Amino acid sequence: MERIWVHATSKSYPVLIGQDILATFPEVIKEVVNRTEKVLIYVDENVYSYHYDQLISILQPHFKEVFTYIVPSGESSKSFQQYYDGITFALEKGLNRKSLILAFGGGVVGDLTGFIASTYMRGIPYIQIPTTLLAHDSAIGGKVAINHPLGKNLIGAFYQPNAVFFETSFLKTLSHKQWLSGLAEVIKYGFIDDPDFLMELQKNVQKVEDLSDSFIKKIISKGIKIKAKIVKDDEQEKGVRAYLNFGHTLGHAIESLYGYGKVTHGSAVATGMMFALWLSENISEKSLHYLQLLNWMTQMGYQSTIDSTISTETFVEKMKQDKKSTDDYIKMVLLDRIGHPFIKDFTKEELMSYLNIWRQEGKK
Repeated sequence: MERIWVHATSKSYPVLIGQDILATFPEVIKEVVNRTEKVLIYVDENVYSYHYDQLISILQPHFKEVFTYIVPSGESSKSFQQYYDGITFALEKGLNRKSLILAFGGGVVGDLTGFIASTYMRGIPYIQIPTTLLAHDSAIGGKVAINHPLGKNLIGAFYQPNAVFFETSFLKTLSHKQWLSGLAEVIKYGFIDDPDFLMELQKNVQKVEDLSDSFIKKIISKGIKIKAKIVKDDEQEKGVRAYLNFGHTLGHAIESLYGYGKVTHGSAVATGMMFALWLSENISEKSLHYLQLLNWMTQMGYQSTIDSTISTETFVEKMKQDKKSTDDYIKMVLLDRIGHPFIKDFTKEELMSYLNIWRQEGKK
């Protein structure tokens, strides 16, 4: 079992990674949380059918009361209604500040549960138990949120977990679509932090089926270490943490305009990264190997174009609603070179022009 520490300004906590380590989970809880009798598990409905029995059988002998709240699968569950219902359930079960909440599932459950934990009685302990590759990114760093019809993650907080417990055997039940989604965030870390890691990914992964168990653990560990380093320097995204949004400005617009759940978060971000890489190359007038990387990512199954029935202006208007944007400018995370990100402001008109050109080139 590997242990990586995240040292945020507000809290330090361990991230534990390994296969068949679930039996150690009660000891982890005792290590990171003061004595608690009530535990509430927020669990994705699909994860419930696959893995719940395994978790509950380990927890029940160690805690007086263990409650379960099943969250419907999909991005639509990051809603105010699910948040309200989840809070109501916790109140009905009598949870207090000494109780513990567990987020058992992918990024949706992790974000929803973390936001519940951050606001329930002004904050109670919680632990992330991610079950997807994508959640190796979202479970770390304390960004918790729900969506609004006008945009993704617009209602949220910075609230660090007490621990993250990554049992890699849970990944075996993921669909091909979920693997692709998670792999996109892995690729992102190569783009913004480590060109050698990006080259290693290109060399070893041409399709999802190329991911061996040992390489999966390696890329999870790598991504978490990079994110831990960034969170340590900038917990509340006032500086370098914004670089983690590479590909997300267009990616979030895609998710919102297509309809939450119609496209996975990672796949939307992958398309956003292709545009950001193309834009970086055109702004800097340097070769960033855009065509080579585009071919690699499309070969794996990512979309290199955006819906032709939606206007460029509509996409850019949605991008203006991004949290990083201001009244007059849309902020884009770009690359001076692989591993060296920066942020550049664009007017609506400038970004529309660039996005139009990129869309036209994609038709050739």
